[in-house]
Amino acid sequence: MKAVELAKAYDPKTFEDRIYSLWKESGAFRPENCRAPEDPPYVVVIPPPNVTGVLHLGHGLNNSLQDIVIRFHRMRGGRTLWVPGTDHAGIATQHVVEKRLRARGKSRRDLGREKFIEETWKVKDEHHAIISKQLARLGSSLDWSRERFTMDEGLSRAVREVFVSLYERDLLYKGNYLVNWCTSCGTALSDDEVEHEELAAKMYHLRYYFASGAGGADNASLASGGAFLELATTRPETLLGDTAVAVHPDDERYRDAVGKMVVLPLAGRTIPVVADSWVDREFGTGVVKITPAHDPNDWELAKRHDLPVISILTPDGRLNGEVPEKYRGLAVAEAREKVLADLAEGGWFIREENITHAVGHCYRCHTVIEPRLSEQWFVRMKPLAEKALASWRRGEFVFYPRKWENTFQHWMESIRDWCVSRQLWWGHRIPAWRCADCGETSVSRTDLSSCPRCGSSRVEQDPDVLDTWFSSWLWPFSTLGWENEHCDTPDFRAYYPTTALVTAYDIIFFWVSRMIMAGLEFTGKAPFSDIYIHGLVRDRQGRKMSKSLGNGLDPLELVEEFGADALRFTLAFMCAQGQDVLVGKESFKMGSKFANKLWNAARYILMNLEGRELPARPELVPLDRWIWSRLNRAARIMEGAFLSYRYNDAAQTAYEYFWNDFCDWYVEATKISFRDDAPPAERNRAASVLLEVLAESLRLLHPLLPFITEEIYGKLPAEYRPGGLLVNAPYPRYSEERSDPEGERRFDFLKEMVVMIRTLRSECTLAPGKKLRALFRLLPEGAAALSGHEGMVKLLAGIGELETAASGGGDARPAGAIGVSGGRAGFVFEAFVFVAGALDMDALKEKFGRDLEKDRVFIAGLRAKLANENFVKNAPLGLVEGEKAKLEDALARACRIEAYIRDMGQGREGGI
Repeated sequence: MKAVELAKAYDPKTFEDRIYSLWKESGAFRPENCRAPEDPPYVVVIPPPNVTGVLHLGHGLNNSLQDIVIRFHRMRGGRTLWVPGTDHAGIATQHVVEKRLRARGKSRRDLGREKFIEETWKVKDEHHAIISKQLARLGSSLDWSRERFTMDEGLSRAVREVFVSLYERDLLYKGNYLVNWCTSCGTALSDDEVEHEELAAKMYHLRYYFASGAGGADNASLASGGAFLELATTRPETLLGDTAVAVHPDDERYRDAVGKMVVLPLAGRTIPVVADSWVDREFGTGVVKITPAHDPNDWELAKRHDLPVISILTPDGRLNGEVPEKYRGLAVAEAREKVLADLAEGGWFIREENITHAVGHCYRCHTVIEPRLSEQWFVRMKPLAEKALASWRRGEFVFYPRKWENTFQHWMESIRDWCVSRQLWWGHRIPAWRCADCGETSVSRTDLSSCPRCGSSRVEQDPDVLDTWFSSWLWPFSTLGWENEHCDTPDFRAYYPTTALVTAYDIIFFWVSRMIMAGLEFTGKAPFSDIYIHGLVRDRQGRKMSKSLGNGLDPLELVEEFGADALRFTLAFMCAQGQDVLVGKESFKMGSKFANKLWNAARYILMNLEGRELPARPELVPLDRWIWSRLNRAARIMEGAFLSYRYNDAAQTAYEYFWNDFCDWYVEATKISFRDDAPPAERNRAASVLLEVLAESLRLLHPLLPFITEEIYGKLPAEYRPGGLLVNAPYPRYSEERSDPEGERRFDFLKEMVVMIRTLRSECTLAPGKKLRALFRLLPEGAAALSGHEGMVKLLAGIGELETAASGGGDARPAGAIGVSGGRAGFVFEAFVFVAGALDMDALKEKFGRDLEKDRVFIAGLRAKLANENFVKNAPLGLVEGEKAKLEDALARACRIEAYIRDMGQGREGGI
């Protein structure tokens, strides 16, 4: 057999694109091309990225995690489907297009609705192409033949069907209600589209004078000729829309004020003082202004007391005709400044104080949200939420980690109706038509040209579109062909419900909860059984990545520098359940080094095939049985980790097995079989076993590092890679026959002997190439384990001459040697290295003394830190555990050095 050449240096740029094309062209990502079609399918629908830009590192994490479990299940043989697609992202995409138009000195109204939508489709197509390429660069094994878009024809039919069905079931209605209004985007937002941020602000204290008499309030003071109530607000401009002042009914201070009228500053209207138990009498003065059209709590109070509602804001955030003329047309900030000046001049202003409070912002453009009275469409969510809770309690879906179930339950139990209409042009237009003649609003599955009630042709479709999430909540079943409740497409029948959803915790309510509700309402089944919630990607300081902080990392730039496998492996390695992923650019060197280790190990093995006649069934020696047992153990742990979405456990197990067991021990130990004096038959046997173990190791690692494993797998001799491509090869399964715990125990003993000698060499600063004489004192069980492996131990420990002796109760330390001891039970041993002729013993003793003093200082510092209750209580658990591990290592090192110093004395008695 000829040697197989791998490039000397690992360079993923030379093969990643080629490998992805090979997978795609071979149909490897299609579920039909599986080995076990009778097995239950494993199905994932991608959280559709918005067609507004490029993927960020959070997408890199999310899609890497999805691809890892998809590849694992595909290799298990069953039908495995990962559905790709993108989201039209109503507000976000329209915002991008309008920004481009502004740069050209135009607005959407200059273009008109039809032309504007044409422009938006162009942006969609442009960004879709970029996103598809990025997903391929990450190695995402999506079935591209099933790609969907939230505004494609099929999904649009599904959206209309759901809207009409909800309306027919009295689960959807239209009415004037208080909504979250973004004055920049010019649209209503649902509660979960509002991001709250703590900001510094002012609280303004004002006087509201009674309309006549001195009033009846205990805190009433005479000022400017009358009694007043003192109240405070952060938004003084909204007082122009006040319709009442409220106090708590049990607040004795204001008992006589209830039912009286106060004069509204600046407006001159009189408004009543009402009593309501919602008022917190401990907050401020216990008096609050009521502005029903611009505060959600005030809105609810106004309904209880039948108060009028006065909206004072236009859609673009300016004061309207309901306010005195001098304030009309002013933006909110301008109006606030003007109102405050007039309040001070008129004697209504008392004082201001600095506060911090939560202020709602638009999740897309970050404009401050204004509560505003508006006519909108709403979905009644409580009946849907009750079904979702019942399904969860029946165990029909499970969150990983389970802690998110508490969040889900809380949100479902406190759910509010969902405002689904948006004042945009890009999106699914609401299928409702209003008749200009009879005023009837008709909801229809088909476009209307006449009024169903009066027959008039003067009907006009609602200009608004649906919230982006209205199409997204149908994603798990609409992507599989569902368009109505009589739907029975092959994909829907074969792959719904899907198996798993992999997503970040920041959209549990936005998307996850709504998909569950929609799936149960329209298919009768929860849309997935597994919900894996991963953390967010943050920088090393725990900060969210953002342009403003300049700490963002572009996943494609990382792929360009380190390779896709390095990116994927690093993210998986660091993705512990329930925790955010903290990374910097340097973090990805770890994944790159691991991929490089894999490349170099494979290169070494393949180069050693020159002239080999590889036996088909090579005989296994104890060393081979040990590595198969270790691989078997890794396969069992990794299978359990993948099945329970413990990505970091899978990655760490892969790392420990391949780097430590396979490379550092097995490959190094087999080098004895390739020495010049080794028989040809032994060289052939060892090479064959190495190839077999390498091939199965590549299958083990493939979900985590798909590109490099496929590239190396393709270089193996054909008989070691049955079935062709690695992407469809069988994943290693745990086998009792391969398990060899006793063999592992014996090899662990040999490893400990080697490690002890290596440690001693290092601490004595002996040159790596210096061949030493060593003596091992062993119990019978240890001697049996070493028998036949002396050459391997000498090779790995750098020993030139190895002697063994039985352990005895009074054995003295050999002259000129330094000893270490280790092992447990029957494998306890003493090892002595003869250093007297190799080193200056006086200088070495001085060095040990210095080392011991440094260790004692270090140990004292660690003990003081760990004795500090504040540190132990407040520091992250991982940091505390790390310090404890450092202390344990330092104590062990100090004990060894003390033993070395004793050995260098006049002698030591005793044995084991």
